[in-house]
Order: sequence, then structure tokens, then C-alpha cells
Amino acid sequence: MSGHAEVGPVGEMPPEQVVAAARLVREGRMISLAAPRFPGMPLFPGHPPFQVLNYRTPRGIRVTGAQPWGPVNDARLGYMAEYVMATSHSGAHMDALAHMTVDDDMHWYGGGRADEHLTDFGPVHGDASKMPAFFARGVLVDVPAYRGMDCLPKGSPVDSREIAAICAAQHVEVRPWDVVLIRTGYMGLWPDAERMAAHQTPGPDISAARWLLDRGVIAAGSDTETFEVQPAPDPGPTGNPQPVHTALLIERGVYIMESLDLEELARQKVHEFLFVALPVKIRGATGSMVDPVAVV
Repeated sequence: MSGHAEVGPVGEMPPEQVVAAARLVREGRMISLAAPRFPGMPLFPGHPPFQVLNYRTPRGIRVTGAQPWGPVNDARLGYMAEYVMATSHSGAHMDALAHMTVDDDMHWYGGGRADEHLTDFGPVHGDASKMPAFFARGVLVDVPAYRGMDCLPKGSPVDSREIAAICAAQHVEVRPWDVVLIRTGYMGLWPDAERMAAHQTPGPDISAARWLLDRGVIAAGSDTETFEVQPAPDPGPTGNPQPVHTALLIERGVYIMESLDLEELARQKVHEFLFVALPVKIRGATGSMVDPVAVV
């Protein structure tokens, strides 16, 4: 799967795979994979805080004498509108292909380079405006259920052998064009920042990333802010702090999702489902908040 330069392998997903994913729906139940966002919510420490600020309110309209509809308003009509000021990586979200760079030339997937493609208003190659819709077979890999615990310990790696064993135990196979979601139990602590900090950050290691690539997945996600285990157990010869992001997102164009709420999916023991996520197409953004659903 060579993929399109600004879309990744998902851009070559055959139509029959979409039809096959739709056939996974048997009951018509939808399970949300996102928690609500709110000011002060826990975020990866490198991101700006999430804020919702009033711009217009019914009282403000009256006090200022504003006339948004003109002078006639005997009905005393009012409305509310707000600014949402946040990184696109707030809560459940998907990284655009231009999110991460590597090496001295600061390159990213599909030939993107900072000197050529990064403007004052964000990247123009592989940005969020190019992100496709996802309508695919989804697979849950429930690691804490397999280990017999509620949440993985701080910095606990999930390797390829464990993922393969979990899939066998769950009687589910990872196939080309799949979206694989790896549960660590971290969102079961949401939004208690102190408890979450005590469990930062378990997740897949580089062997797990290679296992996913070998099976031809188009996206992978987890319930932590970093997807991959941190600190990296094997930063490799270049001292890369995020080798999994590099292998999936930068080198192969496989999308990464973070901070997904996988708790209800795990409670219902749903391991195979229709996965639906619709990124918001914002030019220059490096990701998109998403509220994905699993449909069974």
C-alpha cells in the first residue's frame, strides 16, 4: 500500500472494504469513543490549555444594545456564541500526517519539509484539510483485561507478542485496512489528573508498531495522550523519543489517534466493530478533534 502523498494508505482503501465494514453492523448500537472536553481538562503538557469563552450572550446583547438582526426585535430574541480556543490535539483526536517531523530537514510523510511547506499559518502539505473520513473495520485490543487489571502501570510497554496473544485470546484477527485501538485503562481514571499522572504513559512499543504495519492497518489509536509507551524503551541509534510515531505517522502515513475513551467498548466486550471518525478539515491544522463511534 503505497498511499497518496498527502493522505496516506487509507487513500487507496478499496470500496469493497467499506462495504465489508458496513456489514459488521448487526444491532445498530453506537458506542462513543470520546469523553467531553472542558476548560482545564487534562492534556499532554506540551499543548495549550482548552478554553471556551463567551463571545455573545443574551444579556450582553441587551446591555450593549447590539442589533445583530437589525432594529426590529420585539420578541427579545437572544443567542449565545463562543470562542473555542484549543489545540486540535485536545481530548480524543487524530494526528494529521504533518503533525510530526524528524531529522535536520524537519521532514514529514509524503515529502513534506519545513523549509518548503511550513507557513506562518501552519503546514500546507499533509495538514488536517487533507484528512479523509474513516469508515472501516475496527479492532479493540484490551490489554488490561488480558493482564487481569484495571489499568496498566506507569510506562508499561505493550509489545508485538502480547498484542498477538491478546488477539488470539479475543478470537479476533487484525487485517489490512483495519483500525486498531489499544486499551490501557488510562481513560478509566479520567479526568482525575493526579491518578492519571500515576499511570503515565503505557502503550505500544516499536515492535508493536512494526506488527501493525506488517498487517496493513490504516490507523491505530489508544486511550493515552501519547499513544506509544513513554519513555521509549528502545529509542534506537538516533535517540528517538517517539519511535512509534516516527514508524507509523512519518514513515508510513498510518494515522494515530490519542485519548480515545475505550472503557464502554471494553465493558461490553466488543472486540470487532464498524469504526467511524470524521476529521474536521481545517487548513494548516496538524490534527483534528474527533468524536468517533463504534457501531455494532
